[in-house]
Amino acid sequence: MNLPYLGDLLPSLMHPAVRDLAWALLSPPLLSEAPAQQRHPLAASRWAEHPEELTDWLRLLDTQPGILEAWLAQRSIRRLGLYYERLWQFALCQVPDVDLLVANLPIHHDGNTLGEIDLLLRDREGVHHLELAVKFYLGLGDDSARHDRWLGPGSHDRLDIKLRRLCDHQLRLPSMPAAQLLLSELTSAPINSALWLGGYLFQPLANSCSPPAGASPQHLGGRWLRHHDWPAFAESDHETVWQPLPRHAWLAPARVPWSAVWQRPDFDRWVIDVEGQRQAKMLVRLEEHADGHWLEQERLFLVPSTWPAR
Repeated sequence: MNLPYLGDLLPSLMHPAVRDLAWALLSPPLLSEAPAQQRHPLAASRWAEHPEELTDWLRLLDTQPGILEAWLAQRSIRRLGLYYERLWQFALCQVPDVDLLVANLPIHHDGNTLGEIDLLLRDREGVHHLELAVKFYLGLGDDSARHDRWLGPGSHDRLDIKLRRLCDHQLRLPSMPAAQLLLSELTSAPINSALWLGGYLFQPLANSCSPPAGASPQHLGGRWLRHHDWPAFAESDHETVWQPLPRHAWLAPARVPWSAVWQRPDFDRWVIDVEGQRQAKMLVRLEEHADGHWLEQERLFLVPSTWPAR
């Protein structure tokens, strides 16, 4: 595909949701070699053939974001994964030559929910069932080529578990009898199933590790550090500006107005206050940009001193 380069486009986008949308559409996948077929949802679209049209659309949307804001406001979005899916759904409703047949279709059998089909779309290459996921995995350092050595920030989610769930269950949903009856009402064409897995991979700060097997050479990433190691790390540079990033803002690199940048004493107090909490915190290192905003330069997960939980 000939999609625009995310790093060239993001600096020109101001609206947070439009920046997240551009990130969802243009960021590289975590893996270039997955245990099941991967397919970019725009793979057979006009935007992939004419990336300047996608760029123009995103820039126009940035000046008139009301339609995207209204789309997102239609549903309560509490989970980051659902927000990521809604951004994709919005784009697929706007691209000229792709038909989004259904999204978030639950499959039921005997009163039980077997699962949910994320996307069913039609383009010039046929009908496609796509499972979307956005994940943030931290490598444990040793044997890091193994997928089970990459954990979510809560330490319960793992890359190998997620891939197994996608391949052994979610991608097989259209072949289940309970799903086939529903899908026959939408299309009579053969359905091709694939996944698209976006996100970030974080290496331990103390010693870098190799990425997981099959990782995309262009994957996005950062570093991670246990809380009890923060004082020694921060002592080396008092001028660097670090700031926590709320979970809903974990997609696109942060763009923070000057008025919202934390002062160092406030951040130092925050670091003390969160000691002992069980949740990992996303931090971003900021530098001032010429237009007066502060832009993200690096990401770092600050995890509990006892991470990973057993």
